[in-house]
Amino acid sequence: MTDIVLTEAAVTRTVVDDLPDDEHRTGFDWGRLPRFVLYRPGLVLSVVTLVLVALAAFRPTLFTARDPLLGVPSEIFAPPSGQHWFGTDELGRDLFTRVVHGTALSLQATVIAVAVAFVVGGAIGLVAGFVGRWVDDVLMRFADVLLSIPSLFLSLALVTALGYGTVKVAIAVGVASVASFARVMRAEVLRLRQAVFVEAAWSSGARWYTVLGRHVLPNAIGPVVVLATLDLGTAVLAVSSLSFLGYGAVPPAPEWGTLISSGRNYLANAWWISTMSGLMVAFVVLATNRIARALDGEWANRR
Repeated sequence: MTDIVLTEAAVTRTVVDDLPDDEHRTGFDWGRLPRFVLYRPGLVLSVVTLVLVALAAFRPTLFTARDPLLGVPSEIFAPPSGQHWFGTDELGRDLFTRVVHGTALSLQATVIAVAVAFVVGGAIGLVAGFVGRWVDDVLMRFADVLLSIPSLFLSLALVTALGYGTVKVAIAVGVASVASFARVMRAEVLRLRQAVFVEAAWSSGARWYTVLGRHVLPNAIGPVVVLATLDLGTAVLAVSSLSFLGYGAVPPAPEWGTLISSGRNYLANAWWISTMSGLMVAFVVLATNRIARALDGEWANRR
């Protein structure tokens, strides 16, 4: 009897040829888009919110043509209306214009903070989990020290040492979040070190940098990306909190936290100054949290 040996490619071709024509097509199914939008309105609204925020940060003139620093004395403390959507402040400046132009400062600080935490924390966790031994002990004890200090207090201490300003606030917020990223990355790397494909790579004589860059890092980066998305909301709150306390951009720069702080003295007769800016912060935080939960669920389904 003649033995017939089918290679993996031959088996794959045979199975694929037997499938119906609909199964051959790959890519995005546009017919499912209306149903996706209908059953996930919160996620779609969150994505739209972040897209509009990004557009406002890079092209604020798309939303308003007014000058955020120009005040009109005759329109001081004007309530929200068709002419001034968010009302005006104590100098007659259009609050909607100031919120839109302040998006660039707030988003810049948020992205810098998350990038610092992602790069530094991810590198610490990657080295600790991959190398192990005393290196793991030293790096994780450093992370434990950072975790033992409340993040806002640590950010306050760092920004006091670094000085005032949007970028320095962002760095302080990012350093305060390093420990969380380090622990998540380390946990994923430790899990992957026991995986069959990683052991097979070691057994085949692969170099350590090949195993790290081709097998460990691409598979460990997913939960860290989800954490970075979730940390965007936390970073927005932290940056706004430090700006509210006066550590951010120097007035009259229209940073969100500064706008909220400037309106706290006029809550009795001009509630909209702090409220509208605070609602913008709340919407961005809720949107990033919703997207992060969707990414977390998608990553969990793929694991």
